[in-house]
Amino acid sequence: MSRKNNTAGILAGLLAGAAAGVILGMLYAPEEGKETRKKIKNKANDLKDQAKNKYGEVSEKVKDQYSNISSTFKETASSVAHTVKDGYDKYKDQIVSKTADVVKNVESELNDLKK
Repeated sequence: MSRKNNTAGILAGLLAGAAAGVILGMLYAPEEGKETRKKIKNKANDLKDQAKNKYGEVSEKVKDQYSNISSTFKETASSVAHTVKDGYDKYKDQIVSKTADVVKNVESELNDLKK
């Protein structure tokens, strides 16, 4: 998560720096105030559109990463569940078999003692 926050912070910083640079450049340019304000408004709209586009791109990347992570997690959880189930079945059968052997041995010993 911190990497995503860093990327978003860097992106916001770059956009803010670019906007500030453009505005300062326009304010110091030797043009009429009306023309300067028009340029600032147009540039602000351009920057807003760029920010929306970048937000959409970053949002899609995050969704894709989440989808990949979610899919990988589900596959891993399923694999672990199958491994545990297979191990349980394997050892259950062995325990049942060994228990049956022990019961036979105990019965045999008891029968020998009765004789």
